[in-house]
Parts: sequence; C-alpha cells; structure tokens
Amino acid sequence: MTKIMFHEDACKGCELCIEFCPKNLITLASRFNDKGFHPATVENTDKCVGCAICARMCPDVAIEIEEIPFERGAAVNA
Repeated sequence: MTKIMFHEDACKGCELCIEFCPKNLITLASRFNDKGFHPATVENTDKCVGCAICARMCPDVAIEIEEIPFERGAAVNA
C-alpha cells in the first residue's frame, strides 16, 4: 500500500505529474497555493499504485510517495 503526499506550497502547477501519471489520478486543485499557483492534487489516493513517476518528474520535489507496510490481520480494501 502506498501513500501519496503533495507539498502544495512547493508546487508551481507545471502539470508534468499530470502528464506522466499512468492512472490519470492527478489534477490541479481549484484553489491557489501561497505562490499563487493551482497545486497538483489527487482526490482518490486509494487508486495510486505507488509507481512514483509523478515524484520523479516533479522539478520542484513537491511529491512524496511513501510505502505503508501491510500489517498482518489488517483489512484490505478490494
């Protein structure tokens, strides 16, 4: 399982992450960040496969992918 995190104040809305996301999960938010840009965001993080292509493409290092270890006996979303 993975967790995707966007550092919205570092994002300048270049859309590279949107272009390269193989699942087409990333969009630009309608709100503005502190720099005056629409930051990238993901609404349905459960569908993220954790490939980290978005994080590698981001020139501002505004995206982090974290692997969450599976806990034995924990419920899994299907």
